[in-house]
Amino acid sequence: MSTSPTISWSNLPASSLRQDHGLLVEWDRLNSARSDLPFLMGDAILAALDVFGQGHERLIIGKQGSATVATLVLVPLDNLSWRTFQPSQIPLGAWVAEAHLALADLARRLVRGPLGFCLSLSITQVDPLFAPRGEDHADSRSSNYVETGWIDLDGNFEQYWSVRGKNLRQNVRKQKSKLVTEGRTVEMRSLTDPSHLAQAVERYGALESAGWKGQQGTAIHRDNAQGKFYRRLLEDAARRGEAVVYEYLFDGQVVASNLCLQRKGTLVVLKTTYDESIDYYSPAVLLRYDELASLYHGKSVRRLEYYGRMMDWHTKWTGNKRQLYHLTLYRWPLLKPLAEWRRRRTVSPTAAHDH
Repeated sequence: MSTSPTISWSNLPASSLRQDHGLLVEWDRLNSARSDLPFLMGDAILAALDVFGQGHERLIIGKQGSATVATLVLVPLDNLSWRTFQPSQIPLGAWVAEAHLALADLARRLVRGPLGFCLSLSITQVDPLFAPRGEDHADSRSSNYVETGWIDLDGNFEQYWSVRGKNLRQNVRKQKSKLVTEGRTVEMRSLTDPSHLAQAVERYGALESAGWKGQQGTAIHRDNAQGKFYRRLLEDAARRGEAVVYEYLFDGQVVASNLCLQRKGTLVVLKTTYDESIDYYSPAVLLRYDELASLYHGKSVRRLEYYGRMMDWHTKWTGNKRQLYHLTLYRWPLLKPLAEWRRRRTVSPTAAHDH
């Protein structure tokens, strides 16, 4: 199927990534060679494994000669199938590889290589920026995950703001005027010091827990798994100078917060929340406005990525969007129609996942 050089594979416990520093170094090298994303750094994957892992995750390492060319964290599923390790808190699947290697080719080699008698492998939440979505073949299927948005910080903020919708611009102007009239003290601050981020995550969790996510039980809290993960993720990133939490304050009280990672001119907004009891002030909108103005004026960030399902509010801030996708490879072509028949019988028409 492939004419590229042979890849030899090793199948290790995922804990090897923590125990062997050399494996972690190689993971980070491959991440830098392809996507160069801060949430795919080795310490971010380790944090996710420690907090959300079940203990049966595997570290699959591919080498051409003595050079490591691909590393993936995979999870065995029922029915002799596998998928990438994919907690919802990591925007993309847990894999890194040399930039010239096609993802479908890697997945095809894995299905027929180090996973034993594997019938299918799903690579989840793939960004076409780093692994272009190709045509489906007899043994492969790609499926839509979500559309995500981004903002290229071209020109200056005044130019960007002038082409936003009339309703958004009027809302920001009205809310800022109202706050001035009421004599409220308004401030946006950015926190980057590792020693400040634990409390920032705790404040974020308090805001989120007081809203609808708290009622649903999905909010970050300092003592739950999500809270522990985001604290560790941000503190680790901050030690590399790659974390920032933006907070918006009314009279010294935090009313909106964004948890972000940044690297080489790209800022990734991981999470956003606000005080829903004062929604009439649009605190999340005001935070986004001041945050973007600050980024434009600072000029160190040239791209803002959301890496989440594009919502209606995103479309007010950007018209840019692209489709993230899942890729599934089957051991034999005849398994693909069988899997699609089973999916039609058991999965709702709107489901995006392949597993």
